[in-house]
Amino acid sequence: MHVQEWLDTVPPAAVYAVVGLVIGLESLGIPLPGEIILVSAALLSSQHAGIDPVILGTCATVGAVVGDSIGYAIGRRGGRPLLAWLGRKFPRHFSEGHIATAERSFEKWGMWAVFFGRFVALLRIFAGPLAGVLRMPYWKFLTANVLGGILWAGGTTAVVHYVGIVAESWLKRFSWLGLVAAVLIGLTSMVVLKRKARKATEHRQAAEPEPVPAAD
Repeated sequence: MHVQEWLDTVPPAAVYAVVGLVIGLESLGIPLPGEIILVSAALLSSQHAGIDPVILGTCATVGAVVGDSIGYAIGRRGGRPLLAWLGRKFPRHFSEGHIATAERSFEKWGMWAVFFGRFVALLRIFAGPLAGVLRMPYWKFLTANVLGGILWAGGTTAVVHYVGIVAESWLKRFSWLGLVAAVLIGLTSMVVLKRKARKATEHRQAAEPEPVPAAD
């Protein structure tokens, strides 16, 4: 079956549900490719007449805001032990270096770390739980969460959808180029954040006093 014919068989409700669920789970603190899913669905909406970009963007925004809010509640209840547990379960995403980098961002930017964190792959996972752990006032968190969710989810959907329409002549067989671009953007942000996390870990280890040998 031709790819375009297959895309025409995809139920729009399934696309909306998958996008909202994946982005919600990622925002809650579970490492999932939310950005790639959103970009893929937005490109799909430019070729699939049944998928409404407005509904798609709304579902993505709701998933982002609700997921972050649940993550905040979990982080506020679980506290530091939760971060330690996540570090053991997901060492590649919740390592001490990553947490230290995220904490410095929160200390420097406050509620705006939640807002801008929406646009960085790994910080999207941290924002909700870490804001709860650090006891950020909920009204500040909610304000940044809603604004960031609308701008990231809604804005990404709108931009990618219209880019797909403009480039329809060379994106008729599904937007593989868009997927490649999304993967590259996601990988780049992850590499940058991992480098910062590694430097944070090295800096913290260097700052720790060396153990004094016990006297004989």
